[in-house]
Amino acid sequence: MSKFRKKGKKGQPAVNTASLPDIVFMLLFFFMVTTVMRETTLKVENVTPQATEVSKLEKKSLVAYIYIGKPVKNLQGAFGTAPRIQLNDAFKTVDDIPLFVEMEKEARDEAERNRITWSLKVDVNTKMGIVTDVKQELRKVNALKLNYSSKKTDKISN
Repeated sequence: MSKFRKKGKKGQPAVNTASLPDIVFMLLFFFMVTTVMRETTLKVENVTPQATEVSKLEKKSLVAYIYIGKPVKNLQGAFGTAPRIQLNDAFKTVDDIPLFVEMEKEARDEAERNRITWSLKVDVNTKMGIVTDVKQELRKVNALKLNYSSKKTDKISN
C-alpha cells in the first residue's frame, strides 16, 4: 500500500481582482456618457399645475421650453415680483420671442424645424394675460405646435 498524506486543509484561492479597475472605469464611462445635465438654469419659480389627462412628449429633443413665472427669491430685488418670461438662461420680453423661435429653428436640422414643440412651463400662480401675449407672438411667427407642461394627478381637488 502506498502512503498518501494530507498536508492539511487547503483553503479557497483568493479572488482575482486584477480586472476590477477595468470594470469600475467602464461603469464610470457609461454613466458619464448617458447622463444628461440640465441645460437651463431656472430663474423663475415654476410649480406647474396638476392635470388628469396628460400625455408624454415622444421626442424631447424637439421641444423648446418657455418658462413663465415670478423671479426666484434671490433675483426679486433686481427684477421685481411680476411674472417674467425666461427664454434659455435669460429674462426676455414678449418682443424677443420671434428671435428666440428663429434661433431654436436654426439650431435644429432642416427636416426637424417644423416639428418643434413649444412647451410653456407656466407657474400655477401666473395670470393668463402674459401667457396669452406669448401665444399671440408664437402665432405671428407660425410656431403653432404648442404644449402646456403639467404634473399628472389622479384627481383634481377644488
